[in-house]
Amino acid sequence: MRLKMGIPFTLLLLISLLCLWVGASDGANVTYDHRSLIIDGQRKLLISASIHYPRSVPGMWRGLIQTAKEGGADAIESYVFWNGHEPTQGNYYFGGRYDLVKFVKTVQQAGMYMILRIGPFVAAEWFYGGIPIWLHYVPGTVFRTDNEPFKIENEYGNYEFSYGSGAKPYATWAAKMAVSQNIGVPWIMCQQPDAPDPVINTCNSFYCDQFTPNSPSKPKFWTENWPGWFKTFGSRDPHRPAEDVAFAVARFFQKGGSLNNYYMYHGGTNFDRTNGGPFITTSYDYEAPIDEYGLPRLPKWSHLKELHQAIKLCEKPLLDGETTNLSLGPSLEADVYTDSSGACAAFLANIDDKKDKTVEFQNRTYALPAWSVSILPDCKNVVFNTAKIQSQSSIVEMVPEALLPSASTSENEGLKALKWEVFVEKPGIWGKADFVKNGLIEHINTTKYTTDYLWYTTSIFVDENEEFLKKGDQPTLLVESKGHALHAFVNRQLEGSASGNGLNFAFNFSSPISLKAGENEIALLSMTVGLQNAGAFYESWGAGLTSVKIKGLKAGILDLSASNWTYKIGLEGENLGIYKGQGFNSPKWVSTSDPPKDQPLTWYKAVVDPPSGDEPVGLDMLHMGKGLAWLNGESIGIYFPVKSSEHEDCVKECDYRGKFSPNKCSTGCGEPTQRWYHVPRSWFKPSGNVLVIFEEKGADPTKIKFSKRKTSSICSAVSEDYPSIDLESWNTNRDEDPKDRRAKAHLKCPEHTKIHGVNFASFGNPTGSCGSFSLGSCHDPTATSVVEKVCLNRNECNVELTPEHFSKDLCPGTTKKLTVEVVCR
Repeated sequence: MRLKMGIPFTLLLLISLLCLWVGASDGANVTYDHRSLIIDGQRKLLISASIHYPRSVPGMWRGLIQTAKEGGADAIESYVFWNGHEPTQGNYYFGGRYDLVKFVKTVQQAGMYMILRIGPFVAAEWFYGGIPIWLHYVPGTVFRTDNEPFKIENEYGNYEFSYGSGAKPYATWAAKMAVSQNIGVPWIMCQQPDAPDPVINTCNSFYCDQFTPNSPSKPKFWTENWPGWFKTFGSRDPHRPAEDVAFAVARFFQKGGSLNNYYMYHGGTNFDRTNGGPFITTSYDYEAPIDEYGLPRLPKWSHLKELHQAIKLCEKPLLDGETTNLSLGPSLEADVYTDSSGACAAFLANIDDKKDKTVEFQNRTYALPAWSVSILPDCKNVVFNTAKIQSQSSIVEMVPEALLPSASTSENEGLKALKWEVFVEKPGIWGKADFVKNGLIEHINTTKYTTDYLWYTTSIFVDENEEFLKKGDQPTLLVESKGHALHAFVNRQLEGSASGNGLNFAFNFSSPISLKAGENEIALLSMTVGLQNAGAFYESWGAGLTSVKIKGLKAGILDLSASNWTYKIGLEGENLGIYKGQGFNSPKWVSTSDPPKDQPLTWYKAVVDPPSGDEPVGLDMLHMGKGLAWLNGESIGIYFPVKSSEHEDCVKECDYRGKFSPNKCSTGCGEPTQRWYHVPRSWFKPSGNVLVIFEEKGADPTKIKFSKRKTSSICSAVSEDYPSIDLESWNTNRDEDPKDRRAKAHLKCPEHTKIHGVNFASFGNPTGSCGSFSLGSCHDPTATSVVEKVCLNRNECNVELTPEHFSKDLCPGTTKKLTVEVVCR
């Protein structure tokens, strides 16, 4: 829907420019003191989950929010994306994925709080940092400093030093302006150590336990806890272990924190060219607790759920009590919270990143694995340790399914061959040229990101007496570009391609080219791959060609950089809209039973049925080159299955111990950074679904497949030295029943499936991880039959580590564990 608003939306964003707290119910009174937010007179310890509404679809929102709530979240956090709501100046949009009101109401209906980070500069690996492109062309505008047209901010402290004398007045103005609105809720400034009172400064990092607010009257908030990391096309896959995320969160609350927000809790998808970076992948999965497709990522989601339950058991003394810090030895400490009622909670931490240790605390002995925190809600019993994962893991697969012709387009039910329609773009200028100019122009200022594509076209005359023509040699085309990618055509033939990457946007291109005697057309297709989203003066970074030369001619190097160039913005297919609506019926489309393969600049269209079942769907583009994809006119986004280098460092297993960085635990060396592209189920119709692909480089569209995201196996590994506790029913006042602390493996298949078989079961000292377990030197041969008896043909089961199930005399002196992998169908 498009709205007409009494106050310009731009003004509303300028007024509401930092971070806003919205209550779960109308009229909630929200204030704060030195310990926490105070909602309707009560201090609150809050777990928040970032879910960006335009990175999913309305049909997913309720499920995502509910899964976050089940995972222990009290609040949902999101940025507001200005350039999605005002794509061109004065034209406002609040429909579809940008229906902010519907999203907030869905949060409210779930009984949760809402944190709006209005920005509207958001960074977020979102194109142009959320700022509309058109704002850059408002006269006098310089982003993120003290100038009249620009008065908006977020995470400014990271770059404030770059803006000189205008930075401090700008940050101060932003804070004062926000507070002056008297909207009735607190404001926060992320990464702004000098945020003026009463604005709360907050922390964004992998670890925030050592963060201290800039005033003793302000609470300790963690607005961006990064449970994973983003990816760029051509990079490896980063992974952050669940144990380390849990350690960081437990340490934060141990050291007085009261609000933790996971950025991201569900990362989602950069549909419709909303990629930032540049080179941020279309997937914004972020290895978050909920994956891109909406499934809980196990064990990260479930391990953090148990952590949240343990922390909530400590809420009263944490918020109302006094704290005492105790040293328990080298790299060992306890923080003890006690309140006036006598309630006591303790956090025992081993911050040594190599050695497991044993500590004495209040006349009891506790084992602390390296890099871990144990939580004791009654200062006696450990209910959770961050390094010991008891919740189940899962193996999630992308199950391929061939594209099937839609029943509505088949001549008879037996016809199964998929029919294609194609349209091949002409390299270079199509239609009328946009303009002609001497010299090479900047790409983004020309396209204003209305398209990724800009044609630079010129021609050269080659004398028939050139030596290379007689010898059969080839001259070399040399191109320098500020970014992001290039396809080079000579006389309408693709001569080569090149691109930058997430670390270096600029690149040089060098390739032999085929020239003929007489006139030769040089057509260079420059492309953006997302847009920059952060950094000092990022709006001025630019893209496009800066130098074009040809080497190998009789006269030496021919520099074409200052030559007469003809320019065309975008593609003919884009201009005609052949990927949506009436464009599906464009006469440009030509039917064929054998679509061309390895043909550059080719549009493909097929009418297909949806994949079977109701599982989430991805489009498998492994055998394609680079381009764009749509279903029923909805933009799936940029596809680019470029591979990472096989020579980079990747790991088979990640050691959770020690400080995390994005390159610590990478996988996927030599593999495509992104093979599958999310297609939301709500985009499919029962039949007659129009799939459109624009392929830039040339590939084989007949190898495109849908894939369904399915949990195929689940695993559990529990040790007898860490008994299970029911965190939902545990309380600090009851006497402990030893039966309540029996270790047990809990297994639960997805809804509507059952445990079909046991792939692996061992009680002893098995090794490996889910999907690759191996027997150790100690093994109870009855383990498989025990698990089968308890679990087969059930949706969920609990296998207790009791003498009735397993021999207590097995392998004396060895701490044993039960490891299980079962199949769900």
